[in-house]
Amino acid sequence: MLITAERIVTSTEVLRPGWLEVTGTVVTALGAGVPTGTPAHALGAVTVVPGFVDMHTHGGGSGAFPEATAESSVASRDLHRRHGTTSMIASLVAAHPADLLRQVGVLTEQVQDGLLAGIHLEGPWLSAQRCGAHEPSALRDPEPSEIARVFAAGKGTIRMVTIAPELHGALPAIRRISDAGAVAAIGHTNASYEEARAGIEAGARAATHLFNAMRPLHHREPGPITALIEDPRVTIELINDGVHLHPALYRNATKWVGPDRVALITDAMAAAGMSDGAYTLGALDVDVTDGVARVAGTSTIAGSTATMDLVFRNAVLGSGLEREPALQLAVKQASLNPARAMGLNAGDLVVGGPADLVVLNDDLRVTGVLHQGTWVE
Repeated sequence: MLITAERIVTSTEVLRPGWLEVTGTVVTALGAGVPTGTPAHALGAVTVVPGFVDMHTHGGGSGAFPEATAESSVASRDLHRRHGTTSMIASLVAAHPADLLRQVGVLTEQVQDGLLAGIHLEGPWLSAQRCGAHEPSALRDPEPSEIARVFAAGKGTIRMVTIAPELHGALPAIRRISDAGAVAAIGHTNASYEEARAGIEAGARAATHLFNAMRPLHHREPGPITALIEDPRVTIELINDGVHLHPALYRNATKWVGPDRVALITDAMAAAGMSDGAYTLGALDVDVTDGVARVAGTSTIAGSTATMDLVFRNAVLGSGLEREPALQLAVKQASLNPARAMGLNAGDLVVGGPADLVVLNDDLRVTGVLHQGTWVE
């Protein structure tokens, strides 16, 4: 299948005009100019980018991964795929031990069946002082025996675990998580700068939605944000949805850490792609008003209603760069960097890589999605 477009953007170059050839589920050739042969899909005046990789999402399309049902996971997958996400890590929230094991068991089967790309445990090993939209009664210190049970249930599908490094037993837990082949991420934390540094030295390599649900910067107490920004080994998640972060903070965080360390995420919950109303996130009731999700009866933000095309578009428009450099930066942040952080074979358009791509019009709205060589309806 030969595809042509006015512009094809990869992490390393802009092909204008561009073409690519797909055989089965793989990209077998790509280049600039006019290809040899008749294209099966002459897309015209559009921009083609790699499929988006969302390493942190709780659901969407009325589905929620903590529900741990096939119906919920399919609804979430389908909603986000229509918006360009071709690889998705399913995020759970803090849950009591038996519930957590049940959820991991169900999602593990879904990963093995190819529905999802992996599991992210956002909790239960989080700070009660920075719990955000997590059930406080489900928070606890990490215990070696529970970590062992959860990872045994996950059968190698757990890609990331968010943990507060100041908790009792957190540093050995970070080492166990890393040794098990998952990424330990610092988040929902009230850690000091020194405690965050200790977590990174123990093996933490990601920051869960940097700035949100963590001790803020202070000129005499730099806290975890400074520790996470300054260490080149750490990938930082940013929820660039226009609600969680001011655009100037996104722009400057990108300058501080460089183009290769930001991973854009949605942190989406069930209301993504849906109308305002009442929803749930784990055990908590959530009200969505004007597209903003909050724990019912509070001002606490409860995930987002965003999709990856929105955060990608915000990145392009808010980067302060010209259009093509901005597109390349956003491709890294929305596709390549999260794929690399999660160890996925995804996130770029390269020969031998997966045939996952998103077609965008001039307003950067999705007009087509190719997943594993097949167009998404």
